[in-house]
Amino acid sequence: MGGGGQQTESSGSAVYTWEEVQKHCHRSDQWLVIDRKVYNITQWAKRHPGGIRVISHFAGEDATDAFVAFHPDPNFVRKFLKPLLIGELAPTEPSQDHGKNAVMVQDFQALRDRVEKEEALALGLLWVWGTSWSLTLLCSLMLATSQSQAGWLQHDYGHLSVCKTSSWNHVLHKFVIGHLKGASANWWNHRHFQHHAKPNVFSKDPDVNSLHVFVLGDKQPVEYGIKKLKYMPYHHQHQYFFLIGPPLVIPVFFTIQIFQTMFSQRNWVDLAWAMTFYLRFFCCYYPFFGFFGSVALISFVRFLESHWFVWVTQMNHLPMEIDHERHQDWLTMQLSATCNIEQSTFNDWFSGHLNFQIEHHLFPTMPRHNYHMVAPLVRALCEKHGLPYQVKTLQKAIIDVVGSLKKSGDLWLDAYLHK
Repeated sequence: MGGGGQQTESSGSAVYTWEEVQKHCHRSDQWLVIDRKVYNITQWAKRHPGGIRVISHFAGEDATDAFVAFHPDPNFVRKFLKPLLIGELAPTEPSQDHGKNAVMVQDFQALRDRVEKEEALALGLLWVWGTSWSLTLLCSLMLATSQSQAGWLQHDYGHLSVCKTSSWNHVLHKFVIGHLKGASANWWNHRHFQHHAKPNVFSKDPDVNSLHVFVLGDKQPVEYGIKKLKYMPYHHQHQYFFLIGPPLVIPVFFTIQIFQTMFSQRNWVDLAWAMTFYLRFFCCYYPFFGFFGSVALISFVRFLESHWFVWVTQMNHLPMEIDHERHQDWLTMQLSATCNIEQSTFNDWFSGHLNFQIEHHLFPTMPRHNYHMVAPLVRALCEKHGLPYQVKTLQKAIIDVVGSLKKSGDLWLDAYLHK
């Protein structure tokens, strides 16, 4: 049954229970379910264009909603699934695993179908709403602003939400993140797609892997405290966050990780694109500042951009639930890990429309200018099923980031001293 992808035609007619499927959740033996069809992805996972990790996170689970969310053209991708098909769920088995709410899942799928039918793609609108060449030129005296806005644009291309064909999105993604920002498309894809697949889930979402610098959520601090782990004075993390969080994520942590990934994986295409950014930057500024002055300039730009990036990305997630894997359905999982920020012209521009974080996580390939249209539908669905749909002001969202760090630090200190 764990044939590693070498299935016969007859094996595709086999039937399985969820108990059987859930046994195949190991690195060397991985099955998953899409639309009640059971697939053995053990060997295919290594060749998965989105990376081995993001698909492996759903081993032993139903991956239907994630599959549809990440692939703009599911019918095209299904051609690659045919050789991996080993059977289907038994008729007596539910479509969802781990006792997920079937009605809620079906309602979300109905909402997604409705949105896909009503959605109107408008090529180039992203440039109008804050990431156009004209706006970039207007902001040329504020390099940090242009870098942040270019960051939101590469995010759109990375999610395949601009062009109708995936190939054009991929090409333009490499251009924007490589030539305009000096980073790696493959590094971003493999990291960011894991975040979307399992947001705020320890060991699966890279964004909550704090490398022992911070303790996050309500459970990790207690676990560290009981084990008497004190890599940092965590009860002060809401204070030292201002020193090593926003200032250093992009100029230090991301920069080192990006170049380490490109060299270790021999990703010479992404490296070549990144080098065009640095070549262009130094050609422009070397005559004015010299070599070391230009290095100082780009470092300061990254420093400013990092503050912008960290606050925008963390205010939607850090104060939310952060936990180990709980095998929730797609809708519940995304709602528990994300919140929205009130809509305004400034908030839309400042966050690259990621103030609609809930809608973005539910429909990651949707063009950003459609989020506000689907938001009322998502809110109504949440009200129907009693799910929290949180919307905050920008000020409260930023304050909650610091508050959540302080709460986690206090939980750690109490467990460290008394448990």
